[in-house]
Amino acid sequence: MLGLELIDWIVIAIYLLVITFVGLWAVKKVRSSASFFIGDRKFGKVMMAFFMFGSGTHSDQAVSVASKTYSSGASGIWYQWLWLFVTPFFWLIAPFFRRMRAVTTGDYFEVRYGRSVSGLYAAMGILPLTVALGVMLKGSGRMVEAVSDGTISSNLAIVAMTVIFLLYGIAGGLSAAIATNFIQGLLTVLLSFLILPFALGKVGGMSGLRESISDSDMLSLVSPGEITLFYIIIIAFNALVGWVTMPETMANCAAGKTEMEGRTGVTVGIFGKRVCTIAWMLTGLCAVVMYAELAEPDLAYGKMARDLLPDIAPGLIGLFIACMLASVMSTCDSLMVVASALFTENLYKKFLVVGRADKHYTLIGRITSVLVVIAGILIAFRLESVVAGLEFYWMLSALMGIAFWAGLFWRRATATGAWAATLASLGIFIFTSSRPLGIPWDFNEHFADKLPAFMLWEGNLSVPWQMILYLSVGFVVMVVVSLFTKRASAENLDRFYACLRTPIGPDEPETEPFTLPAGVEPAERKMLIDHPDFEIPMPTLVGIGGFLAAWVGVGLLIGAVYWIIQG
Repeated sequence: MLGLELIDWIVIAIYLLVITFVGLWAVKKVRSSASFFIGDRKFGKVMMAFFMFGSGTHSDQAVSVASKTYSSGASGIWYQWLWLFVTPFFWLIAPFFRRMRAVTTGDYFEVRYGRSVSGLYAAMGILPLTVALGVMLKGSGRMVEAVSDGTISSNLAIVAMTVIFLLYGIAGGLSAAIATNFIQGLLTVLLSFLILPFALGKVGGMSGLRESISDSDMLSLVSPGEITLFYIIIIAFNALVGWVTMPETMANCAAGKTEMEGRTGVTVGIFGKRVCTIAWMLTGLCAVVMYAELAEPDLAYGKMARDLLPDIAPGLIGLFIACMLASVMSTCDSLMVVASALFTENLYKKFLVVGRADKHYTLIGRITSVLVVIAGILIAFRLESVVAGLEFYWMLSALMGIAFWAGLFWRRATATGAWAATLASLGIFIFTSSRPLGIPWDFNEHFADKLPAFMLWEGNLSVPWQMILYLSVGFVVMVVVSLFTKRASAENLDRFYACLRTPIGPDEPETEPFTLPAGVEPAERKMLIDHPDFEIPMPTLVGIGGFLAAWVGVGLLIGAVYWIIQG
């Protein structure tokens, strides 16, 4: 039966029926386009944490971490732990998203810079979302292919998964995504740790694993090869720049009742993901011992499931596939809804069809969801590997982060500067890539041999140096162009920053983006830097305490992993 036993199919069928029922149950919560895109902001800390964990954790990440660990050793953990050092900053930045009173991040760019920059963001934001969908579907398809021993092709698995999450995601919007993520988050934890105990048993536990791996660099969190300390620092900084403009960040931070729900949900959910990443890395190390030469490292995780689980108990392969489906669908439906919100709210509603009934825009959002997913499928079919797709996504996500951060804290940032910085960084990204976005251009063929050795890895421009080039050019262009172009309206900026520094009140009614409810007075302006052009707010005790606690969590995680792998 396509490489699976009957009991496995029964387990999978039960999961699919339950999750589809929960997703369709959420349809009744969709009363407007806002509830479809942002879920009416009624969710508490627990649901927000599971939403963040479920939407941010998916099976392609297990594939990419295990794959990179198989190739590079324990340092492969940084392919998901790149976010670890920026997690404390999520605690600080999440309240800003809730205080925007916005539906999409495109609303931020429209109010701060104007409609043209909002349109630019919508166009630029949809692209990395479709790439992310492609990466997830690609990784999950490869896992199903490996688990079924090749009897289920990755392409068939991609199409089947897509049909399922489209069914409830289109109907229930973000409410369906959050409701299903609660269940799927639990199953994702199970997926992360399901194989590990049996894999460790196969290699003789951690002591046997250490004895079997003769190369000490394979057991180092910072290797002398590709993933050095320099590599980790640069990709972490790129992650911080890009996280704020990832379109799903608005939903992750702003779907809760107040800003505390958002900041707690984001921080706790992300730390949960970091724990799961440890399991993926250890599983990859076990694969190093179990499979001397694996032609395709992307298949390591699924192959281990195929080889280990059937001997443990019947139905475990089915449970593994159900968990894998849960992890990918919980993210794909979230990204699908966010992408449709970007197009509908910031392109279609503002530039194409203005002034139609709300039901019309909800319908367009659902149609757009389908088109975005189709684009993601096409990308999945074309991706060379999961790791390559992940690196591409990192870079695309950061391109508009420059304009976001400048506009958040610097009143002098202008719309012309935002356009110039984004296009300049995009130009550098394309120029320094190998056939990016389908363009027949290869930077390494023309220039790699002319670069100093420290900028290269295996003969090509290294990932961190490519990031340094497009980020530094983007920031310089943003500052220079903004200083030589007309300032934004002082009245508009006053409204923008007044909203950002005013906390969300209990049971606060929904308003237009960056609009305080009637009767709410702006909070007093208390800035860290006493300069009229800077809007860096004085940190609060809650902000400082959570920030420091998160850094303690970072240290404990790194120490725990070092102790586990070194003994």
